[in-house]
Amino acid sequence: MESIVLFVNGTLMRGQKLHANLDGAEFLGEFRTAPRYRLYSIADVHPGMFEVESGGVTVAGELYRMPPGVWARVEAGEPPRLYRGPVSLEDGRVVDGILYPRELAEARHRDISEFGDWRTYMDSLHAAQA
Repeated sequence: MESIVLFVNGTLMRGQKLHANLDGAEFLGEFRTAPRYRLYSIADVHPGMFEVESGGVTVAGELYRMPPGVWARVEAGEPPRLYRGPVSLEDGRVVDGILYPRELAEARHRDISEFGDWRTYMDSLHAAQA
C-alpha cells in the first residue's frame, strides 16, 4: 500500500495530546486550508472541521506522510465521528484530512471559525481561566 499524506488540524498536531499517534510519520510542514471550511469545538476536546459552500475560512494545520500502519493507529485513536476525507489546501493541492459531520457540529457545538486554528482557540480558553 502507498503512503498517505494527511492534513491534521487538532489534537494530532505537534504538542497536542494525540501527537504520539503520528510516531513514524514524516512531518511535511505547517499548512492552511483553502478558505472553504468552518471549524467547531467539539466539547473543547477536539475540533470538528467541514467544508461549506460560502462563509468559509482558512484553517491552520500540519501535513504528514505516513505508511498505512501509522494511519491505522491514527484512525483507531481518533475521537468518534471524525472521518478521513478530501481537504483543499491554500496552495491548491487536495489531500486527505480529518473531517467532522456538519450536521453534528452546527447548533450543537461552538463555532470557533474566527480563530482559524485549534491551538489559538485552546490558548484563548487557558488565558480566560488565568
